[in-house]
Amino acid sequence: MDLYLQRPEGRIAYSDTGSGPLVVAVPGMGVPRSTYDDMVPALVGAGYRVVAADLRGHGGSDTTFRTHGDDATGADLLALVEHLDAGPAVLMGNSMGASAAAWAAAERPDLVRGLVLLSPLLREPASPLMQRLMPVLFRVLLARPWGAAFWASYYSSISKGRRSPQHAEQVAEVRDAMRDPAHLRSFRDLAVALDHAVVENRLSEVRAPALVLVGALDPDYPDPAAELAWMTGALGTARGVLVPDVGHYPQRQAPQDVVPEVLGFLAGLPGLSGGAADDVAPAADGGPRA
Repeated sequence: MDLYLQRPEGRIAYSDTGSGPLVVAVPGMGVPRSTYDDMVPALVGAGYRVVAADLRGHGGSDTTFRTHGDDATGADLLALVEHLDAGPAVLMGNSMGASAAAWAAAERPDLVRGLVLLSPLLREPASPLMQRLMPVLFRVLLARPWGAAFWASYYSSISKGRRSPQHAEQVAEVRDAMRDPAHLRSFRDLAVALDHAVVENRLSEVRAPALVLVGALDPDYPDPAAELAWMTGALGTARGVLVPDVGHYPQRQAPQDVVPEVLGFLAGLPGLSGGAADDVAPAADGGPRA
């Protein structure tokens, strides 16, 4: 069931499952919040309340947004935590969603208990020349009528290594979403606007404990292991995990590896010692909250 957060330019869609300490999850660009479907039941079963939000112009969110980027998404996450009135929250993000979570932690440390960053982009991975070319390429590659097919192919290509048994269905899901002209336009606007410098410039302000998980085969990084080492060093309080035989979507490609790492991290956070299940009983049915 979609719930909605009203923002100045439109509504953000989210789901709200379980009860207990709050975990707010956001996907990367071009991907719906269902990217966390393999993780939510385990987190809810461990006694956490998991709220998963769609990006602006993605999934169930409105396509009326004119402003996009890591800081815009980060502001949405903070507004959602305040709206739920259950913070501070752990923010969990994948790709640019992780970038937005890190920005949010720097912007409002009082609202962020911890960070789970899945293949985050905390600085620009491309060369200065490619940074200038990428907006032009995105305008072409994410245009109709081929934009949906291009993105589905690219999504599959960066899911290197182990794949979910539902990989074909997941590729079809992202392709079908981008067949809608409004969703494709919103995705293109986001891709063109992205500038991870707004996150890199704030990393020294992040005080929340962080868990960073990077796929060892992630083609978004020239050297995944080296980038992971840089990220944990830049964040200072972060623990890094290189997930073997996985590309850009560890939460979908290897949930059996990711979930235990995340649960262990959550259990060790201040105020959550011993695991959330010690503090609050899980929802009786694990179903959506009103």
